[in-house]
Amino acid sequence: MSVLLSWRPMEPRLVGPGPYRATRLWNETVEHFRDGMPSRRHRCHFKSYDRCFTASEAVDWLHRLLRHNQNFSPEVTRAQTVQLLKKFLKNHVIEDIKGRWGKEDFEDNGHLYRFPPFSPLKPYPKRSPYRKEIVKFPNWNDLERDTFQEHIPVKPIVLNSETWFKRHSIAIGEVPSCKLIHRQQLTETNVEEIWKSMTLSHLQKTLSLDSLNEVLDAKFVNPKHIIQNVYNVNKQGVVILQDKSEELPHWVLSAMKCLANWPTCPDVKQPTYLGFERDVFRTIVDYYGHMKEPLLTFQFFDLFVSVLGLLQKEKMAIEALQICCLLLPPANRRKLQLLMTMMARISSNRDLPSLSDTFGTRTLMVQAFSHHILCSKDDVDLDELLATKLVSFLMDNYHEILNASPALKVAIEEHISHLQRVQIKYPGAGIDPVFPATSFCHQISTDEFEHQRANGCQEPLARLLEEIAGNTEMSTKEKKKKLKQFQKSYPDVYKKRFPTPESEAVLFPEKSKQKPLLLAWAFKKPFQPFQRTSRRTRSFRL
Repeated sequence: MSVLLSWRPMEPRLVGPGPYRATRLWNETVEHFRDGMPSRRHRCHFKSYDRCFTASEAVDWLHRLLRHNQNFSPEVTRAQTVQLLKKFLKNHVIEDIKGRWGKEDFEDNGHLYRFPPFSPLKPYPKRSPYRKEIVKFPNWNDLERDTFQEHIPVKPIVLNSETWFKRHSIAIGEVPSCKLIHRQQLTETNVEEIWKSMTLSHLQKTLSLDSLNEVLDAKFVNPKHIIQNVYNVNKQGVVILQDKSEELPHWVLSAMKCLANWPTCPDVKQPTYLGFERDVFRTIVDYYGHMKEPLLTFQFFDLFVSVLGLLQKEKMAIEALQICCLLLPPANRRKLQLLMTMMARISSNRDLPSLSDTFGTRTLMVQAFSHHILCSKDDVDLDELLATKLVSFLMDNYHEILNASPALKVAIEEHISHLQRVQIKYPGAGIDPVFPATSFCHQISTDEFEHQRANGCQEPLARLLEEIAGNTEMSTKEKKKKLKQFQKSYPDVYKKRFPTPESEAVLFPEKSKQKPLLLAWAFKKPFQPFQRTSRRTRSFRL
């Protein structure tokens, strides 16, 4: 007789994105199962065993746990729960009442199992991290030898005392010399580097990770695939393949159209029979099951599993999956687009007869194709449950996810357009200011910051002051006026150059004082015409 087990609702805890997410999920599931699974006394073969449980009781309890855990999907089946318990037995999370473990011979029956004294948790993989590839933009300084400054009559802008005085209301400082650089036409390699670097930078920002090295090996990212997935598409956004040999076989495509458009099947000319739609569905499942690798590829397994940690933030998860799906080979992306469209249409088609006696149509779609969409090349214990979660989300949002990210496309196109314009180049300038490469800052002390700020400004100001002081074409009155204005604005720089009044007086040497001619004439006796003592004058008076 089956015994109803008590269910203690467990506090949901979402395992966020990041490296080793599958391992973290495994350890958390083991801890929840060990802490919550009820154990009691059971009798078997006329013998009693304490603190144990039957296989069916474990399936019931764990199945409910997985369906209520936000890290997994409500569409987790009982069969998948049995598969997970087999892996629990193999990894000594549980053992039978005789202490045996190590084989995957667990079945959904009345056999008794118990927890060992310690259920081992999985250590994080000790693999060498992915090769660190610094995401950076092309160094356009290499193109300086191809600039055409000598053909452009451009006079370098040097801030002299005259222009400084005119611009003083705006800013005081030296404007460095600049030159115009005529950009060459970007090569195909340049464009591919931009698409790859900006795509990975945008993905890293969306996932809120410090680095992608633990979830993605950048050497597997082919920029040609990204560009083709963005531009070579039809009106519905489905990728158009350049190599027609990678297309789906015609019979598979016809079968998918038949079920997606049921009961209207334009490609089906032979009469249908009872169970015809089930045979067509099995044909499609068999084709995808014989592929060498899943549609999302083995190389991107860790990346897509990491994105699963964002599913509670739907908008952010959609944006991340948009970028991740752009990294796929075009043939894989096209097959995924056609498959998800078929799955969504079948799930919502009420006219289509039931394709299974056990599962509902939507659950059947997820269970039949999830392993062919996402799985790991290595033995990952939760890959089936993780694939179920991802495929369920893809079915609900496939229209947005499998369209190229509009924001990313616009950003990259604007950046490429910016690089192809004529640029103004300043000495010591780095890469273009639009979409700068990822850089890291080194923290300094407050004193060092103040020292750098002071010294960085004083040097050009000191050169400007020297230019004013040494200008011989400027009148004394104008020079004194500008020096006084400079002293008022930057007293420290001025005092360092002219520490004493004597040092300032050197600029204005005193001239020798000479009496003007007019002044010397003024000291002579004034002219007195009526005081002459001539004889003619005396006779006149008499």
